[in-house]
Amino acid sequence: MSKPSHQARQKMCTGVQVEFYVNENTFKERLKLFFIKNQRSSLRIRLFNFSLKLLTCLLYIVRVLLDNPEEGIGCWECEKQNYTAFNQSTNINWSHIFWVDRKTPLWAVQVSIALISFLETMLLTYLSYKGNIWEQIFRISFILEMINTVPFIITIFWPPLRNLFIPVFLNCWLAKYALENMINDLHRAIQRTQSAMFNQVLILICTLLCLVFTGTCGIQHLERAGEKLSLFKSFYFCIVTFSTVGYGDVTPKIWPSQLLVVIMICVALVVLPLQFEELVYLWMERQKSGGNYSRHRAQTEKHVVLCVSSLKIDLLMDFLNEFYAHPRLQDYYVVILCPTEMDIQVRRVLQIPLWSQRVIYLQGSALKDQDLMRAKMDNGEACFILSSRNEVDRTAADHQTILRAWAVKDFAPNCPLYVQILKPENKFHVKFADHVVCEEECKYAMLALNCVCPATSTLITLLVHTSRGQEGQESPEQWQRMYGRCSGNEVYHIRMGDSKFFMEYEGKSFTYAAFHAHKKYGVCLIGIRREENKSILLNPGPRHIMAASDTCFYINITKEENSAFIFKQEEKQKKKGFAGRGSYDGPSRLPVHSIIASMGTVAMDLQNTECRPANSSKLALPAENGSGTRRPSIAPVLELADTSSLLPCDLLSDQSEDEMTQSDEEGSAVLEYVKGYPPNSPYIGSSPTLCHLLPEKAPFCCLRLDKGCKHNSFEDAKAYGFKNKLIIVSAETAGNGLYNFIVPLRAYYRSRKELNPIVLLLDNKPEHHFLEAICCFPMVYYMEGTIDNLDSLLQCGIIYADNLVVVDKESTMSAEEDYMADAKTIVNVQTMFRLFPSLSIITELTHPSNMRFMQFRAKDSYSLALSKLEKRERENGSNLAFMFRLPFAAGRVFSISMLDTLLYQSFVKDYMITITRLLLGLDTTPGSGYLCAMKITEDDLWIRTYGRLFQKLCSSSAEIPIGIYRTESHMFATSEPHDIRAQSQISINVEDCEDTKDVKEHWGIKTSHHRNSCSSDQSEHPLLRRKSMQWARRLSRKGNKHSSKTAEWISQQRLSLYRRSERQELSELVKNRMKHLGLPTTGYEDVANLTASDVMNRVNLGYLQDEMNDHQNTLSYVLINPPPDTRLELNDIVYLIRSDPLAHVANDGHSRKSSCSNKLGSGNPETRDETQL
Repeated sequence: MSKPSHQARQKMCTGVQVEFYVNENTFKERLKLFFIKNQRSSLRIRLFNFSLKLLTCLLYIVRVLLDNPEEGIGCWECEKQNYTAFNQSTNINWSHIFWVDRKTPLWAVQVSIALISFLETMLLTYLSYKGNIWEQIFRISFILEMINTVPFIITIFWPPLRNLFIPVFLNCWLAKYALENMINDLHRAIQRTQSAMFNQVLILICTLLCLVFTGTCGIQHLERAGEKLSLFKSFYFCIVTFSTVGYGDVTPKIWPSQLLVVIMICVALVVLPLQFEELVYLWMERQKSGGNYSRHRAQTEKHVVLCVSSLKIDLLMDFLNEFYAHPRLQDYYVVILCPTEMDIQVRRVLQIPLWSQRVIYLQGSALKDQDLMRAKMDNGEACFILSSRNEVDRTAADHQTILRAWAVKDFAPNCPLYVQILKPENKFHVKFADHVVCEEECKYAMLALNCVCPATSTLITLLVHTSRGQEGQESPEQWQRMYGRCSGNEVYHIRMGDSKFFMEYEGKSFTYAAFHAHKKYGVCLIGIRREENKSILLNPGPRHIMAASDTCFYINITKEENSAFIFKQEEKQKKKGFAGRGSYDGPSRLPVHSIIASMGTVAMDLQNTECRPANSSKLALPAENGSGTRRPSIAPVLELADTSSLLPCDLLSDQSEDEMTQSDEEGSAVLEYVKGYPPNSPYIGSSPTLCHLLPEKAPFCCLRLDKGCKHNSFEDAKAYGFKNKLIIVSAETAGNGLYNFIVPLRAYYRSRKELNPIVLLLDNKPEHHFLEAICCFPMVYYMEGTIDNLDSLLQCGIIYADNLVVVDKESTMSAEEDYMADAKTIVNVQTMFRLFPSLSIITELTHPSNMRFMQFRAKDSYSLALSKLEKRERENGSNLAFMFRLPFAAGRVFSISMLDTLLYQSFVKDYMITITRLLLGLDTTPGSGYLCAMKITEDDLWIRTYGRLFQKLCSSSAEIPIGIYRTESHMFATSEPHDIRAQSQISINVEDCEDTKDVKEHWGIKTSHHRNSCSSDQSEHPLLRRKSMQWARRLSRKGNKHSSKTAEWISQQRLSLYRRSERQELSELVKNRMKHLGLPTTGYEDVANLTASDVMNRVNLGYLQDEMNDHQNTLSYVLINPPPDTRLELNDIVYLIRSDPLAHVANDGHSRKSSCSNKLGSGNPETRDETQL
């Protein structure tokens, strides 16, 4: 006896061999294993059976075609009865129905097939017998087998029955049954499931074919005793009947065939609806689950997979708009894999022809290999895995993302992964992914930079969004056209040897290449990457020599490959003016060739490149050299670095010396700070950054701002006596991401005098490990409280703060009604703005669309106009429709969902995440620069244009400007334009008619673009201090002349009086609370006591500084890489990429002190990190 394949052998101690069988070792079990249980052998048997049934049907058709009833009908070897014509009498000749003419060879074949089928059926019945014989006998398939096989077997032993009619055509139903079983075995054998929709459609088609074939053969045979229909006419009759057409040209004549038609119709009415119902149900389920992405399409087309836990319409549109904004991605397909059912809004969008042909929605889980197979993940070009930020438990959402990333990596290890993670402590779990964006890291670093570099969030958001630069170009307002055009700037890359922009600067310094590329082509070179080194360096400085193999990263409207170079002939210059003029004497037209000064001019200008005195905070005006009428010239940018010139790498020693001097002056009470790496990181994977640290860790009790301890007795911010303004952060919990808010503000390249105290206003008490991480940083405190509690705000020192950062709370990120998650935050911020109008409030929102409610004012016609502009830009296909909202343009509001495009854009630009992290200070690569800001003062306006500023910075401090943050006073008048009195009541207290006339002229020159050039004499007048008696006298003096024009003005004055009283009430409320808490009220600035210069110094906050006049506002916006001929305005803040101070310190340490005994310029504490020109 042979042994089965599955067995185990065990030898006992007596040496007896015992065999254990997995299956029963009987003949029946072996047959059952072969015929039924084994998928492959069972599949072969069912395929053989299916072929036999089809062959019998084919033989029946052959028999019908060979049959001729006119030759005679009767039993085999019996006397034939001649058949001439149809008998019109009611008597039916049954012999034509019972007997047929079957040729002997045909009979032999049919008998052989019947014998095989009978034996097979009996064997399978025996093997599947389970104790109930009647259940096996009365199965329809068994009965049909007996009808079609037993009569043929009888004819072997009784020859006269060989011409007996046997309904062999019924084998079509057995063939259908065999096909169903065969498909099931096929799926089991190849371990691949076909869709249920395919199976059901196949069954429906087979059912229809069987009905038609049965009806055709049955009617044709019965009509042998009637009208003698051919096989084709019977088929025609069945099609016409089942299609409910019923022409009536072919009809059955005898009642047996008519009865068969009735039976067939009844069967069709029962069977077909059931089949169609199942098909419709499967179709609806398929619509919900999304079906499959075929293997053929996956191999011939390119597609990416988007894995999300829940798909919202905003997330979908952000992804699709950004992904398909790139021309080379137009032929890609997007397969969405989501475990939830598609909601109505998403379904409606995906039915739009623009998306329906390119987006495929599959309902399924990334943790199931079957669903990943449906999405053809192994053939995908990329897989984007996004976290659900609206979950209440964000840690749980991260855990789901991690499992999805692991599942995809296990299933398709070669598919590039783009993963979005929420919590920084979970980032190291997905470090194997090709690109990872941590939401909280980027969010807190961006909010921190917003405090020292205004509107950094807007700058970064515009950079990571794909735009054509066409937004706002049809607007009548100049600021919207310029802002929209500059928003089209993005970061691109090109190999220097292949670039027309940069190839001519091979062998030159980086600073030289950056300046001349900007001058010649208007592109801003911000960084490079060496071929042998994969690290990206932002502004490596003048010591870096450009090589042809370098990869250049630049900011421009479009990439070089899409640029057309139109060369213009260089204008002739006068010889006498050529030697004395700088490269940017006037508004530049972007000349193709750079103007290279003569050697005499170089030698003359080099005398002005020496370091500035320590007490200078501005770029000194160059000496005239005896030429009193010549415009000031700027030193040219050298091709190679001059070691004797001042470079930012000297900042390290200069700052140290400055700090030592400062500490000597202030006395021993001031603690010395040291530079080093934070000893305790709150999570794994944080990038080490050199920071200002305390010599010793502060005790945890000293970190509490509002409670004294044994080390100090301070209980409020006033008692600490901070030199700089506070930065307050309101958050729900002290998460690990909050650590990334502190690090950029304590980085080593920030001067000690510029460090702002940081106060964390937390709803919940911070954990021990978080305090352990922040206790090494200077001037970092916390207190428990909420922003909706005025006492908490006053205790944390809000009246001494310049910036308040309101972080979106996790507990409010989800709401029953969409977009209501931000309701509490918006109302609280609006309340704080009313209480503290001079405070810069930076707010994070869950939904970007809610930014329209920030600084909300009813009946604001300008906001209404901006809303219409936003809708128009969205209709035009803009990805930045929200950019013209004033809070976003000014950098006062931010939503982390705006940075989702950073991950999407990395599919085309794999360097975008690295560059963004370098700009935000999350990563510090040795030799790479950092983002900072500088402010334009009145003494710096001699530079005149942005292009000349570019040259000045490159030649003196090797800094690369990348944009401007501009603030303008703007008139939003709803009254008549000539009524100046109703529009110009903002910053000057008018006491007489002459002053009023001056104000009219001042505002009449430029009503929509004020350069904020308020003089010092204006600051002596209190802001908006208009007493009712003065207004009454002025109105009575001029009422007779302008009685028809002053009615609206009078109503506005009354409204101003009402709001004045409201301001007084708020002021009294705050002062009373401060007195109750025992806080000094001298620090609270009432808006009535603010001077005009105070307001103009704070216009860069981007907030409404005058709540008492609805027609006056200040607006701020960001200009990325503006044209070189852009005029500089007073109070412009220029974004700079400053080179790394630590670069070349080891190589040039011996020459640092000799080359620079003076500093680049000490930062002004009031401007935080804004280095004044």
